[in-house]
Amino acid sequence: MPAAIKPIPDGYTSVTPWIIGEDTAGLMEFLKVAFDAEEEGLINGPDGRISHAEMRIGNAMVMMFDAPEGWPPTPGFLRLYVEDVEATLQRAVRAGAEVVTRVTLLGFGDKVGRVRDPFGNAYWIQQRVENVSGEEMLRRWDNPKWQDAMAYLQGALAKAVR
Repeated sequence: MPAAIKPIPDGYTSVTPWIIGEDTAGLMEFLKVAFDAEEEGLINGPDGRISHAEMRIGNAMVMMFDAPEGWPPTPGFLRLYVEDVEATLQRAVRAGAEVVTRVTLLGFGDKVGRVRDPFGNAYWIQQRVENVSGEEMLRRWDNPKWQDAMAYLQGALAKAVR
């Protein structure tokens, strides 16, 4: 009896981001150093440019390729949940990323720091540190401490997108 066909293949999630850039090989190296990404597949086109690549970061797949002639680069904006946001952010910086926002605790229970890699992609690096009930979250939205933290992150958004 043939094996059942899975609508979502093993190793993939319902949403898989694509990054289209001008230096996919450089991006792949950055992802390996910054986020322990693992190469899952690589296809070079006849011109030597990367026409398809897949890398696994944690339990998620990210696909990428070099922009063909006439295509603009399309940077990615990716949220990465990690075990240690501070350490991961520092690894990304050592790999060449620029800090967009320092690690900040937000009212919904996540610590968030953002970086932009040398290729224009932005990463929201997050770690859940507290389970916050819906009721508590509503209370926090009225507290200047939590409002200021969110305003800081939102105010730095322009830097993330160049």
